[in-house]
Amino acid sequence: MGKTLPILDAAFVGNLIPQKFPFVMVDKLLSFDENQVKAGLTVSSENIFFNEGKFQESGLIEHMAQSVALFTGYQYYLKNEPAPTGYIGSIKSIEILDLPSLGKNIETTVNVLHEFMGVTLVDISAKVDDKEIARGQMKTVLAQ
Repeated sequence: MGKTLPILDAAFVGNLIPQKFPFVMVDKLLSFDENQVKAGLTVSSENIFFNEGKFQESGLIEHMAQSVALFTGYQYYLKNEPAPTGYIGSIKSIEILDLPSLGKNIETTVNVLHEFMGVTLVDISAKVDDKEIARGQMKTVLAQ
């Protein structure tokens, strides 16, 4: 079976997704089950999307997408198989309500609405200090 959750080892979490430094936007796997994952990221000044004291919109969207990738990557890890590469197929809606500042912990919940033949439709909510800062719905697609 997998490592005990939560997994706070950023290097281990980074190995569960296809993105590599400096483009890794998840550093914690907080919980996982068959229809949901909770991922985290601590905002750092070294992050390529950190600018003028805030983690930027593009970084938040990428963090949300990588949270979905983490769901898939951990599924494959549990099966002892390499994680497949995927990409954002479409974004139905994204609302950015606030930009987190340096040192803040983003906690993102991904609820899988539908998964079929490599296409995953999800609802995503990102929070800082239990306050929602972003939400959206996207489809991710596994590369064949």
